[in-house]
Amino acid sequence: MKTTFDITKFDSYRENNRLEVKRANGGLPVALWVTYSAFANTYGGAIILGVKEEKDKSWKTTGLKVSDKDKLLENLWNLLHNRQKVNVNLLTEEAIEIYDVGEDLIIVIYVPVAKREQKPIYINDDIFDGTFRRDHSGDYHCTKSQVKVMLRDQTDETMDMKVLDEVPMEDLNYETVHAYRNSHRALRPGHPFERLDDQEYLRSIGAAAISSNDGKLHPTAAGMLMFGDEYNIVRQFPEYFLDYREMLDPVTRWTDRLQSSSGEWSGNVFDFYYRVYNKIIKDIKVPFKTINGTRIDNTPVHDSLREALANCLVNADYFGVRGVVVKKEQDRLILENPGSIRTGKDQMRIGGISDPRNKVLLKMFNLVDVGERAGSGVPNIFNTWADEGWVEPVIEEQFNPDRTFLTLEFKKNDRKKATEKNDRKKATEKSDRKKATEKSDRKEVTKRTQMQIDTVLEYMEEGKWYKAGEFVEVLGVKETRTKEVLRLMLQIGMLETNKATKGKRYRKVEHM
Repeated sequence: MKTTFDITKFDSYRENNRLEVKRANGGLPVALWVTYSAFANTYGGAIILGVKEEKDKSWKTTGLKVSDKDKLLENLWNLLHNRQKVNVNLLTEEAIEIYDVGEDLIIVIYVPVAKREQKPIYINDDIFDGTFRRDHSGDYHCTKSQVKVMLRDQTDETMDMKVLDEVPMEDLNYETVHAYRNSHRALRPGHPFERLDDQEYLRSIGAAAISSNDGKLHPTAAGMLMFGDEYNIVRQFPEYFLDYREMLDPVTRWTDRLQSSSGEWSGNVFDFYYRVYNKIIKDIKVPFKTINGTRIDNTPVHDSLREALANCLVNADYFGVRGVVVKKEQDRLILENPGSIRTGKDQMRIGGISDPRNKVLLKMFNLVDVGERAGSGVPNIFNTWADEGWVEPVIEEQFNPDRTFLTLEFKKNDRKKATEKNDRKKATEKSDRKKATEKSDRKEVTKRTQMQIDTVLEYMEEGKWYKAGEFVEVLGVKETRTKEVLRLMLQIGMLETNKATKGKRYRKVEHM
């Protein structure tokens, strides 16, 4: 967090989504708390007191003195511990730094991003009117729906675990259930769940649960999303929508489209996954590879695309607006889902922490070998793209409404192109040097060597093969020197060899 601000770069800074300056000459500014809430609910940031922003956006100190420091800090800590002012204190003493800039003082307050369990961070004891987020260089009020998303995300029990007490098991699409079971059986032969009937199987994988209301088995939210029909799913998730758009021809708006609301198929998450996955891999080149005589049509790119698509579906907020959208363009794939990133964008990139928005959906995908529980799925995607030399994937978040974007480009990045071009150039130069050396070797034969060559040629009869050892006595030199002479005669084209590894023999080239 403290890398957000560096005092040595003071003159070059401008306000942005991680930096905010405030005068504070008359005491703590009221707007400080708005920014505190905004930073905590977004990516964190630094609030710098004792600085103002000029018309040209540059910063200038406002004349805070050492005598102002104690009063400001005392007021800050008093309000941080006042639940009527802010619901959670995220700061420690290490979060405050004080610097001298010329003759003036500035106070830097580092606000960390709040944990999922702590959000929303709000002020003035008003959760709906006192919750803010940071966008570019400004703070904005969160909508009621955004606050509700943060509240839903607080609990360890994810929204897809909910038992749908009013929904009968018959509302699930059993064609999809059986397709899923077939995949599970093929990928995990002999699994303990294999012999269960459908009802117990669905309960075992988390798609159904016993209701505390009537003691009967009902679908869970995850079961409905994964195996329901679209018209039943939207009764539970009114904003539910899955959309695949293929845009390969610039003249045609869509070259292919698949929507959950079309009524032509189930419209559920499981069927969408497999239908879309088969569409996005159509143009992926598969190297010929076999194991035990069976061709393996799979590559790290295929694994990454499975992970990306599953990650999009597992982390979607199905109460959020605009739905899941997958766009396939000529040289890139864009996956977007409603909902922010629960672990934060930076943590998602480096991996190591798995915190899916829909834990049961992830479990069900894992059972058919899709998705990564260890938090390494997204880093593996980045690694695969790097290995291919493609443009690095881009993760983006948008707020109001909350959406997450993952863009995967299928084209070489400029640095990789330059490296490959340089490698080709070096290889060509090396080849040219080798040829020049060989040519020079042929030209610059010493008088002694020429005499030895002539001796060999005079000794050899046309069409007869000779061992290297036969020339040792003829030349009166050691075997190593004899082989050097014969190797040079091969390079010049005076001799030819039978190319055997052992028992190599030489004979005079006939035109000699």
